[in-house]
Amino acid sequence: MTRLYLDHNATSPLRPQCRDAMLDAMSAPRNASSVHAEGRAAKQLVERARKSLSDAISCPPTSVVFTSGGTESDHTGILGFTRGGPKVERIFLSATEHPAVPAAAAKSGLPVEIVPVLSDGTLDLCWLDQRLSNYDPQTEGAFLLCVMLANNETGVIHPVKEAAAIARKAGGYTMVDAVQALFKVPLDFSTLGADMLCLSAHKAGGPVGVGALVVTPGLGFEPLLGGGGQEENRRAGTHNIPAIVGFGALAEVAKPSEYEALAAIRDQIEAGLPDGATVHGASAARLPNTTCLTAPGFKSETQVMSMDLGGIAVSAGSACSSGKMKKSSVLGAMGVPEDETATSLRISLGWDTPPDAAERVLATWIPEYKRISSRAA
Repeated sequence: MTRLYLDHNATSPLRPQCRDAMLDAMSAPRNASSVHAEGRAAKQLVERARKSLSDAISCPPTSVVFTSGGTESDHTGILGFTRGGPKVERIFLSATEHPAVPAAAAKSGLPVEIVPVLSDGTLDLCWLDQRLSNYDPQTEGAFLLCVMLANNETGVIHPVKEAAAIARKAGGYTMVDAVQALFKVPLDFSTLGADMLCLSAHKAGGPVGVGALVVTPGLGFEPLLGGGGQEENRRAGTHNIPAIVGFGALAEVAKPSEYEALAAIRDQIEAGLPDGATVHGASAARLPNTTCLTAPGFKSETQVMSMDLGGIAVSAGSACSSGKMKKSSVLGAMGVPEDETATSLRISLGWDTPPDAAERVLATWIPEYKRISSRAA
């Protein structure tokens, strides 16, 4: 039987439209900084991709800074802004951020405060509002709030617009990591209230190795990479033309509506789980393609290996840590007991997920779960 790939939140297979556009971009010398005809043609490809992405998320094309991916965007947003923007004295991070975000915050050398999440995984807006209600930027300095739009492990969607409004009222700025949310849910930068937005192409079927940092016009930051004048002196380095072209093609073909249809498959998987299994974040708004479940006594690594042997690729959590099989800090922040975090499994659907995916998942997972449960009884 054909293998079933259900780890799209780690990386999604390259869409044919992106592959074709990239192959075409490789057919000639491509350096967008060159002034000759070939260089001008390459520049046009970059600007077309920039326009396609900006149209898809409702921002000015000049706000899009192409990067190598989500991690670089996170670091540029935090380090570039805190070094080259207004005087920032403090960083607030939601408790369930991708590891790249706290890593960048630590490098800034600034004090970091963690904004807790509720048991359903959503940002605790009451805590944030109370913490910032008496914040005085004149005496305490400006601050940066970092909150992801959708969690990569649970799919839980944070109330980003409300959080950004609270931060702005207190004199702060907001950076949103939207890597997992891009093209999976509607995304309008013009109404989000964020000052910066971090994106990556490969979570929705674009190429690996390309992303973007979207910045509000006039927002100052110091580029992490210097040398050339690319990206209006905001990110030096020769443009990765094929990858950027692939990102632009993705922006033209990927639509939230195709992911909305995946919610029925996700719900079918969750409805078919046996008694005892639970779904994390089920009561919150979630990405339509993601479920994170826990099965008592069924260790995460055993589940992943069992599914793999059954021809299905899934994961135990973030791809940046699942290879190490660490317990999920995301679930820990939600108050999930440690023994449950050790038995969690993430299933993430994507653009090529077949209609019978739920049946195959349940037919593979349930027998193994019953076998494990019977041995423990």
